[in-house]
Amino acid sequence: MTRDVVSIDDLSDAEIEAVFDIADDFLANMATPEKPYRIRGRTDCAQDFYLATLFYEPSTRTRGSFESAMFRLGGGVFSCADSKATSTAKGESIADTVRVIQNYADLIVIRHPWEGAAQVAADYSDIPVINAGDGSHEHPTQTLCDLYTLRTAQQPRHPATTRKSIKDLTVVLSGDLRHGRTVHSLAYALARFGARIIPMPAAKSYDFPDHVRHRLANDYGCIPVALDDVMGGSLPADVLYVTPEKPHQLSLMTSDIVDVSIQLSPKEEKALKSIKEVDFFYATRLQAERKEAGEADVDYPVINTEFLKQRPYKHSQVMHPLPRVNELSYEIDDDARGVYFQQAAYGVPVRMALIAALLELRPALGTRPETMQDRYPIYDRPHTLTCRNLQCVTRKESELRYLKPRFRIVGHELPRVRCLYCDHEQDPQIISHARSKKYRKGTSAWKTIKSEDLVLFGSEQEASKAGHRPVKSESAASATHA
Repeated sequence: MTRDVVSIDDLSDAEIEAVFDIADDFLANMATPEKPYRIRGRTDCAQDFYLATLFYEPSTRTRGSFESAMFRLGGGVFSCADSKATSTAKGESIADTVRVIQNYADLIVIRHPWEGAAQVAADYSDIPVINAGDGSHEHPTQTLCDLYTLRTAQQPRHPATTRKSIKDLTVVLSGDLRHGRTVHSLAYALARFGARIIPMPAAKSYDFPDHVRHRLANDYGCIPVALDDVMGGSLPADVLYVTPEKPHQLSLMTSDIVDVSIQLSPKEEKALKSIKEVDFFYATRLQAERKEAGEADVDYPVINTEFLKQRPYKHSQVMHPLPRVNELSYEIDDDARGVYFQQAAYGVPVRMALIAALLELRPALGTRPETMQDRYPIYDRPHTLTCRNLQCVTRKESELRYLKPRFRIVGHELPRVRCLYCDHEQDPQIISHARSKKYRKGTSAWKTIKSEDLVLFGSEQEASKAGHRPVKSESAASATHA
């Protein structure tokens, strides 16, 4: 059985806990005495296996911890750390690269600037593939390290205080939430485990993109609640995202954000109003390499000891996926609340555990869990829709020779589609019929067409290019208007 980890959704909650149990075991037997979060020594459980790391973007922590993890498991590693030194520079596709590399290794770890590249690698590989970051999309193994830190690194304020479960935590996600793949994967995981999420973007333009907000709501039932009555309005944020225990009839948000209706129970509302402090503050750097043309520069907030003196943060532990630039003061390095280097150290035991699970050296994984995404219908009719995300793998010339855009239909009232590779969404405005090749503008008629006959276009020009024509009534209306 081959399992991949392209998205954090590729692991169930129970499987994540099982991986963490294995990481606990490695730390119990291999930790450095004076640094209980740091692995030393090696085992021989993976001595017959090789790991291939394909890194088309720079990396220190992810690549280093994966290679260290494999060596400490007793296995071997070979690395392609410079795309200019591989056949990619000659125009080789991702599919061809992984179909060759799978003959040399037992597991592939890939980092790529194109969103959806890891999914392509998994689709064409016979051996397990792990996504080490694909553009601004996801970074699931960083999320495993983050969750393990949330679970392990808590420092109770009083000796009698018990450690909180992830469900009971309040976590601020700060900085570049638009382009940061680490916060996207982490937000999905926190929603699944039921933690409270406070987005604190560096500026409004750096907030969660629409497709992340839609996925939080539609896939996990995680909804934004106004912060007016939470923490006495002492946070510079507008909303707090929560995952109610069960859906209700009323909605707390407008229909342009989500297609689900959820309401908090009185018990949940009371619990929110009792929150006084943030448990973890997760800072991120400006993703300068992913800024889009025309994006304005902003005064990026700096997290320092003065900032942490504010009441909500007095006992907050500070995390950061690293590297940092100017957004996290070095003065926090000596503060007991700064756990980001410990967070980085956990990358070795956590990735050791994941590798052992994927290679079936330690029992932890079953069949791939069904997710909400699996329940959405697939739309893959060729030559109709194109993903609008210019960084999507389906928009790249070297991959167009064999890839076609594929989408999930995630809308209820609208025929909203989500790219199967990069998760970006769009609302097609032209609805047509496959056999009659007659289309209508607007979206009101899409539910009346059988799925096997449904054709979606982004514009009239695209519909006309594919040989589709407007229904007569709309043609006449257009002529009269003209």
